[in-house]
Amino acid sequence: MRLRLGAAALCMALLLTGCGAAAQESSPDTGTESEVPSASTDIFAMDTYMTVTCYGERCEEAVEAAENEIRRLDDLLSVGNADSEISVVNRDGTGTVSEDTAEMVAEALSLYDTTGGAFDITVYPLMELWGFTTGAFAVPDAAALADALAASGSDKVTLDGGIVTLPEGQGIDLGGIAKGFTSARLMEIFKEYDLVSGVVSLGGNVQCYGTKPDGSLWRCGIQDPNHPDSDSYLGVLSLADKAVITSGAYERYFVDEATGETYHHILDPKTGYPANNGLLSVSVVSANGMLADGLSTACYVMGLKQSIDYWRSYGSDFDLILMDESGEVYVTEPIAEQFTSDFTVHVISQEGVS
Repeated sequence: MRLRLGAAALCMALLLTGCGAAAQESSPDTGTESEVPSASTDIFAMDTYMTVTCYGERCEEAVEAAENEIRRLDDLLSVGNADSEISVVNRDGTGTVSEDTAEMVAEALSLYDTTGGAFDITVYPLMELWGFTTGAFAVPDAAALADALAASGSDKVTLDGGIVTLPEGQGIDLGGIAKGFTSARLMEIFKEYDLVSGVVSLGGNVQCYGTKPDGSLWRCGIQDPNHPDSDSYLGVLSLADKAVITSGAYERYFVDEATGETYHHILDPKTGYPANNGLLSVSVVSANGMLADGLSTACYVMGLKQSIDYWRSYGSDFDLILMDESGEVYVTEPIAEQFTSDFTVHVISQEGVS
């Protein structure tokens, strides 16, 4: 088996961010430029590479606080850490968790309901069978897959205050929303330290605080899934105070050398197999990083039509950028004017698709 990793770090990039020792900001009063202090750090946590960049007088303090928060949350949630809250729940079938973990579980259960099960934190045993958590990559035995599917389903998870309880044979993993929750928490830290602006990239998940230091919008390039190892983008979105989180099969997969078949890590909870619903890339844009993170996975599982229907029903606080297998791009109407692409772009509205 061969595993391909690392494209997640490339799936989005901030363009023209002005990062450096200090950014230049035009003064509205004098028309002159003043330096805005900046600080940045690279971190490896939550099984991915992360970058935090802050602009403002207290940028160094903000970066340090952000790193501490990332590591604290990683310790709470990592299924690779035997002492994490999630590992204890998976091992014992129940456990009392922190307010942060309970908030993520509650959001996950809500998304399970609204997406018809497309987002499901109980796919963890299925991920183990495929080897995505252990490195022992293999197509699961049909009987083992059936047993894991029978035990799965977030409707079987109980959250009572801070107590999480699972049925026998079930396990959970909050990796599908953890980075989004983390980026949203970092935005709160940036506000606490009164930053001018800031941006975080957590394994390709991007969230921006305010605008760039000069007052212009951030520009987020979304990776072309057909060329994941290049600097080719399916489009660029201009934004402020939003997260842009992308899911795609190119992010993480293995090739079965015996058959030549490729299997990616985004599993359809209904079948236990990698989702195959005609989409190559799903980006969700929202001020709520946790929501964007969960929906990027859910929409990839649902496919184009169901994702459009879901946006029409629930899209008051998120937008979508989708690429299908034919290479055509679909963008929801509220962000269409901020999105540019060399591909054929269709605009999704409440009335139809143009």
